[in-house]
Amino acid sequence: MKIVLDAFGGDNAPVEIIEGAVASLKKHKDLEIILCGDEARIKEVLAGREERIEISHAPEVISNHDVPTEAIRHKKDSSMVRAFDILKERDDVIGMVSAGSTGAILTGAIMKIGRIRGISRPALAPILPTKKNNDVMIIDSGANVDCKPINLVHFALLGSAYYSIIYNKPEPRVALLSNGAEEGKGNELTKEVYPLLKDAPVNFIGNREGCDFMSGDVDVLVSDGFPANALLKGTEGAVKAVLSILKGSIKSHFLSKIGALFMKRTFKDIKNRVDIQGRHGGSPLLGCKKLVVKNHGSCKRENIISSIDQTILLHEKNLNKRIEEAVAALGEGKGE
Repeated sequence: MKIVLDAFGGDNAPVEIIEGAVASLKKHKDLEIILCGDEARIKEVLAGREERIEISHAPEVISNHDVPTEAIRHKKDSSMVRAFDILKERDDVIGMVSAGSTGAILTGAIMKIGRIRGISRPALAPILPTKKNNDVMIIDSGANVDCKPINLVHFALLGSAYYSIIYNKPEPRVALLSNGAEEGKGNELTKEVYPLLKDAPVNFIGNREGCDFMSGDVDVLVSDGFPANALLKGTEGAVKAVLSILKGSIKSHFLSKIGALFMKRTFKDIKNRVDIQGRHGGSPLLGCKKLVVKNHGSCKRENIISSIDQTILLHEKNLNKRIEEAVAALGEGKGE
């Protein structure tokens, strides 16, 4: 079982990527890792720890400043393109992990790997904590904008299949992001999608507003990529602001500082709760023919370890086969 890593993707590459790979090899005895990037630099970081590691020399790097389509087409010796080529060409490679440019990863996955038959567009599916003891997925979080109704139906199939594997929940609750919970609410796209989701082979529970998506009452929130990405970024910004205000308030009072010492374990539990990347790895690009996991650009070795764990789990649980079955069931429901 082999996984290919873009060793030079992300803000902390290559050190954190390589250290995460080495740690994963200690954890999984039947795993082999392929590292793509500048061979001399990779060997320098490995410092002799090359057991079960294959290096594919790729001296170029795709940055966030590159135009994704041009970079994938012309930077053929980049670490990311080399990783995609290996994923596509080798049957023994089950998946790819990268913390590189999101646009380039999306473009490369479509151009190099392709979509599962019947899926109109792949989608990113990040997971966030809720106020209850569960997590919520938002799909699509920005890979696709200006979607058609069938795209959102496919997002629901992809998200439901993925969530059921990660949380061992056979029928996750699927909701549609709208500006009101009533069936008639929303723009034209939302109104067209609603009846399609009611007939789709998912556990559809209706519309939900943005304020409800972290309530704990929704497992998979389906949306066009533009509003979903705005909701995701707005939520992340709000959480950071609240935590910053809380930290500043604690530091401003002596008694608050004393109280914080007694709440140290509570603060640690909160930190672990919101560290979704640490618990589940990156965001998978669902709907591709092979597994592609996108890590945050600032990820550390712990996130790489979690992403490798995630890739192995999705492979062992036959995620793509489940998606194919869901697409077939959708076709049967239409009488196809």
